[in-house]
Amino acid sequence: MDSKPLASRNISQMTGDTTFSIWQLDAFTGVSFRGNPAAVVAIDGAWPSDDLLQAIAAENNLSETAFFRLAEYPVPLRWFTPNVEVPLCGHATLATIAVMHKALGLVSDGAVVELATASGSLHVSVNADDYVLDLPARPITSTSISKAQLEAVLQTNIQEVWESVDRYVCVLEDEAAVSAVKPDLMAVMRLPLPGLIVTAAGSDCDFVSRYFAPAKGVPEDPVTGTSHCTLAPFWGRRLGKADLDARQLSHRGGQVACFVRADRVRLSGSCKLYLTGSIVVPAVMPAEA
Repeated sequence: MDSKPLASRNISQMTGDTTFSIWQLDAFTGVSFRGNPAAVVAIDGAWPSDDLLQAIAAENNLSETAFFRLAEYPVPLRWFTPNVEVPLCGHATLATIAVMHKALGLVSDGAVVELATASGSLHVSVNADDYVLDLPARPITSTSISKAQLEAVLQTNIQEVWESVDRYVCVLEDEAAVSAVKPDLMAVMRLPLPGLIVTAAGSDCDFVSRYFAPAKGVPEDPVTGTSHCTLAPFWGRRLGKADLDARQLSHRGGQVACFVRADRVRLSGSCKLYLTGSIVVPAVMPAEA
């Protein structure tokens, strides 16, 4: 990793307030207004309080805000939805590396960046125009929830129901069925697990999916890296393939190239910069009125 000085950190104390540099990028796409938007905030020094990080993520109101600490290696990285901190996030990790690579010049083409996260040490390979995440595969297991209960939530027929870490996995008949799903989001929010995937074999790719997590503050996530850590091994076994092309059928849509390697899943994608600037927040969270 390069150790260039960061001339544009713009981190300063301002009359009791703190200024942080921020970027917003569309991940898993090379086109503006597609893929999954993520905010990336650079932290110069110690972590602010968890309450402040959560408040910033809620104010951004994107599916994920990533926070990384400057001038440390491996790079400390955390992810927050508008409601909660999460242990793993793919698209906001892509966005963070794109900021370090393209916006700040902290890493060069060909580099492999190590990240220190709640999911352990993660590595991202930096190419000229895309990035490859090396993430832990997520196991899929049987579940005690009934197919009928999830059919009522999804308002459609389900062929199979599985479970993976913090989300249910519902296999539908085909790509058209996945595209047409209109879940009862309040019912999804009341499920024991906070996330719900619908998936099927793809018509012009290996598999398609959608992901709903309203309990995390994400009604429908546009493109979900963590879901592909489950789906790539799942569909890879069924299709007899280690390299798979996937599409997430949200309104924004996104393409994910998946490579299953033993107990790891590599996800390849690019990012498109949308916004760069700064945010001004209190150094200490104000007391509630």
